[in-house]
Amino acid sequence: MTRSLPTSVALAAGFILLGVSSACKKPEAVQQPPSPPLQQSQPQKEIDAKAAADRLAAETARRQQEELEARQRAEQAKALELSQQQALRRSAAEALKDIHFDYDKSEIKAEDKGQLQKISEFMKAYPTANVEIQGHCDERGTNEYNLALGNLRASTTMRFLVALGTPERRFTLLSYGKEKPLCTEGNEACWSRNRRAHFELK
Repeated sequence: MTRSLPTSVALAAGFILLGVSSACKKPEAVQQPPSPPLQQSQPQKEIDAKAAADRLAAETARRQQEELEARQRAEQAKALELSQQQALRRSAAEALKDIHFDYDKSEIKAEDKGQLQKISEFMKAYPTANVEIQGHCDERGTNEYNLALGNLRASTTMRFLVALGTPERRFTLLSYGKEKPLCTEGNEACWSRNRRAHFELK
């Protein structure tokens, strides 16, 4: 016959087992609510806004300075070009003087060789300058004859300048014959002025 444990002892043993079982269980992790995002303080917002404004102002100032410098460079280049053009035209006015021919002739006269030398020096000093050589005649003779003679005078003049060192490509030739006289009086003094090679800067 088995003996049963007293009821009080059985209950005590049950409580002990229940306590041990509860102690062996891992405590469940408590989930923390997400932290709210950090809010910038009002002074920090003002500092950041000022920094952004400063960067924008600096960038705007830089662009304005670059634009100003670009305008200044363009104005300086334009002023330099204008100055060079003025110098070119002054030199051309001094150098490009007419030469003259004897009646019915196209040979270069000895007294005009020095003038052609000045024109050659001008052409060397201004290598981008081009010149038109115009041949003219006095009023005597037919239009056709004078046009041919004017062309011959212009081409003879160009060949002389080419021999002095200026490339032929920098010249153009044009004959006016007797169409554009400088003087209209019917005498030798007037006719001698009209028998000429005239030079135009192009």
